[in-house]
Amino acid sequence: MPRKVTTTLENVRRLAVAKQHLAGKRPRNPDSDDILEVTRSIGCLQLDPISAVAPSHLIVLWSRLGIFDTSELDKLLWSDKKLFEYWAHQASIVLMEDYPLYYHMMRAYPDVFLKSLGPVWRARVKKWLGKNSDLRTYVLTELKQKGPLLSRQFEDKTRAKPRGIGWSSWSDVSRMLSHLFFKGEVMVVGRQGKQKLWDISERFLPSWVSKKELSETEVEYEAVQRSLRALGTANESELSWHFLRGRYRNLKDTLKQLEADSKIQTVEITDSPVGNGERYIHSQDIPLLDELDSDQWEPRVTLLSPFDNLFCDRARTKLLFHFDYTIEIYTPQNKRKYGYYVLPILYGDKFIGRMDPLMDRKNQKLFVKAVHAEPGAPKDKDTSREIRDSVEELSQFLGAKQVVYSGKVPKYWQSHLH
Repeated sequence: MPRKVTTTLENVRRLAVAKQHLAGKRPRNPDSDDILEVTRSIGCLQLDPISAVAPSHLIVLWSRLGIFDTSELDKLLWSDKKLFEYWAHQASIVLMEDYPLYYHMMRAYPDVFLKSLGPVWRARVKKWLGKNSDLRTYVLTELKQKGPLLSRQFEDKTRAKPRGIGWSSWSDVSRMLSHLFFKGEVMVVGRQGKQKLWDISERFLPSWVSKKELSETEVEYEAVQRSLRALGTANESELSWHFLRGRYRNLKDTLKQLEADSKIQTVEITDSPVGNGERYIHSQDIPLLDELDSDQWEPRVTLLSPFDNLFCDRARTKLLFHFDYTIEIYTPQNKRKYGYYVLPILYGDKFIGRMDPLMDRKNQKLFVKAVHAEPGAPKDKDTSREIRDSVEELSQFLGAKQVVYSGKVPKYWQSHLH
């Protein structure tokens, strides 16, 4: 009979931060192995095209590794092929060693996709693919004969504007490429700027990749454990939002089986019960939880991407960290409270502020348009200095030669943020 796991809310937060590689010492000279280790621990690197500061996945890695050579990431993607682009949280960079987890979705697409899209969406996809079988043949033939290709390098003979299911601004070729991507028939094999370079999967996949055909039950059994280990602790709702987001169709049964197999255990937060339903911890992480009250906890200050894995579940973030974050990118400028592309400031297991930066690549300047402190944030000069050091390191990573504080900064942090 496993012992009952009890802990504090502070330790739950600390475990979450530690599991995300956001506490403790960072590698001195981060390399491709460190990039892989981080990706393996957090599950995936969400891709997002907005580059007001830098692409999100680069900020996520910088927050955990410090200044690293981005060509190492490109090498892992396009040469070593230990990473590839697919769909995890959203569009993401994922591990090639995890290919069997995604291969299940590929084989069953569109039936195994986001639960929230529902059967009507799946029926429309099947109908469209059925009607456009000639286009599928054309796209695959072009790639086999001429690939790799950018989508604009295909001659779209239809020139028709697709309608419905969210694809209205895409050409039919781009639409077909997306479906073939989800089906695993084509892959992103490179990038030209923000443009994807496509090719057939059989030509790009490394010879060592596993195409083991896992059942849906087997995929969930593994993926739920990966999700839980990345989060530290989680309830059912939080697990459903992480890693293979929206694809846990039998989550209750999977959790019961994992508990019966002693892979996971329930955990009770004694000082501040949070959320509904049971909260779980992976059995392998219980020793780490026990260490968090000791001197082995090493907090640090860093800035996070708006799409960082630590707080991509906004409800969980508000529940555990008492931090309410909304992306204001699509909010009209006059209605924004904090700014366009706001980076949360993490200090140990607490969010202590927010920063609104903008990278001016032409003039090699990082503008800090505003810094906001959270209620109860530390006001000492050491904190101000650590925030400044984090901003300076980010500017070096981005290639900026100067940091310009062009907006408001809390008075008690102005000793270093000016």
